[in-house]
Amino acid sequence: MGILSELKRRAGDVVAPVIGFCAVGYFAYHSIEGDRGLVAWMRLHEQIRTAQSELEGLQAERKGLERRVSLLRPESLDRDLLEERVRIVLNYARADEITILDRQAPPAR
Repeated sequence: MGILSELKRRAGDVVAPVIGFCAVGYFAYHSIEGDRGLVAWMRLHEQIRTAQSELEGLQAERKGLERRVSLLRPESLDRDLLEERVRIVLNYARADEITILDRQAPPAR
């Protein structure tokens, strides 16, 4: 029975470090792979970069559209742009122009 009592005594000395090691391993794993871990943080930053680049593209597109709209205002009317819009919307053409019909749907208004 000396061996059994020795194993019990040594097991008591080993249990605390094993539990501590398991706790450290648990928290280390979740700090990397968890919902708020390092991998999730990197994924979130990638999504932010993608959204910012998309936002910049949309802002540039909006700026271009605002510029075109400002050219149609009465204060700064651009005759070429007005003629282009009239031709598209009203399907007008000059008598000396050749018209080529396209089978695609008409442009949205």
